[in-house]
Amino acid sequence: MSRDRRPAADLRLDPLYVRRRLKEAGLRARHNLSQNFLADVDVLEGILREADPMPGGAVLEIGPGLGFLTSGLLSAGAAVTAVELDRGLVAQLRESFAGELADGRLRVIEGDALDQDLVNLCPPPYDVVANIPYHITSPILHRLLGKEPRAERLVLMVQREVAERIAAAPGDMSYLSVFVQYHAKARVAFKVGRDSFEPAPKVESAVLVLEPYPPDDRLDAAAEANLWRIVQAGFRERRKMLHNVLPRQLPWLGRERIEAALLACDIAPDRRPQTLSVEAWMALAAALGPLDAATSPGADDAAGGRP
Repeated sequence: MSRDRRPAADLRLDPLYVRRRLKEAGLRARHNLSQNFLADVDVLEGILREADPMPGGAVLEIGPGLGFLTSGLLSAGAAVTAVELDRGLVAQLRESFAGELADGRLRVIEGDALDQDLVNLCPPPYDVVANIPYHITSPILHRLLGKEPRAERLVLMVQREVAERIAAAPGDMSYLSVFVQYHAKARVAFKVGRDSFEPAPKVESAVLVLEPYPPDDRLDAAAEANLWRIVQAGFRERRKMLHNVLPRQLPWLGRERIEAALLACDIAPDRRPQTLSVEAWMALAAALGPLDAATSPGADDAAGGRP
């Protein structure tokens, strides 16, 4: 269903305007926080189209910055919870949106998104819109997708290379793409050039859209932990053949058991980890069966591993 919303209006959004807004607020872009402010109204409109906020719907916004996207979400009638680390930006948001804060349509949380229980900040159902600092993309995705209640849709500005890796097809998979695609349908909505930001980052960006699958499409907790243990083992030597890397990383299973599982799944033993789909990894985990938690290295933290 299409959702009614008001467009980003006649906002003159360009690098000069962003610099002026920052100067008027006594602020500057902070390199240590990877701050690059969106300065392109067409990109802003594109994000709003992908987010398609519903009047009265809950939206978690990570990294609202100067509030340009926040304004568009509020104009669409969404109830926004915004998480911002920069104290100066928090003060600016509270001044700019005093009315929305007073009537409860906006809530601003000052703090590091990595320290928040992100999936419990908004009442479900909710969506996520985020301009994620590139160096924390992976841990943010693990927090947003790793447990319930997950968002219905996530619209994320990330580094273009990372977006393409997340949405990759078998042949170019990584641990992160397997993790994300296990939890959600992933697509790159559009690419965003460096000159769409102030200051311009060193890399290109892209808008990534994730639509999480229903909870009943996932494995139970024990089987999922087993899956990630096996996927992690494979990607520790991602360019090696599976019949070599898995016995080295999971030696207690034995080469014979691993090769029998590969055969049962119709996975050629000389395949490499990046060529396997999510479904193939799940089939291999099922064929291998439960790993021995008492003897498997890193069993305590396998389910929460990072690429």
